Amino acid sequence: MAGQNDLRITDRVTIPDADLEEQFIRAGGPGGQNVNKVSTAVQLRFLGGQSTVLHPEAHRRLLRLAGQRATKGGDVLIEASRFRSQERNREDARERLAELIREALKPPPPPRRKTRPTKGSVERRLKAKKGRSQTKRMRGSVDD
Repeated sequence: MAGQNDLRITDRVTIPDADLEEQFIRAGGPGGQNVNKVSTAVQLRFLGGQSTVLHPEAHRRLLRLAGQRATKGGDVLIEASRFRSQERNREDARERLAELIREALKPPPPPRRKTRPTKGSVERRLKAKKGRSQTKRMRGSVDD
């Protein structure tokens, strides 16, 4: 049963609220006196190290996609301070985390298969090389 504050990623994947930690901090930037008094920025931590929602391979891709936002413990930390209100920053952080997890859930592309040039293209290339060689040979000095 899904809780009210669970983070829905796809139809099949939902991050339970227990795997998310929110902390409100003071944000810099515009806002006047409000900036000094109200903690509007949000730090959202996905406790991926202890979460069992994601497949281990998807969790590995998530940590690689997160880059410096990933911790050694396997958690992902998202900071949102784009907006002046705490609620909009909270929604922004949750949406950014959801987008990151959606990207990690996509399977990796298939490996590239090596291809060989066709016989005709190899012959055309060699014929062109011979033609250029002949042209350059004709530019040489003339013997008497």
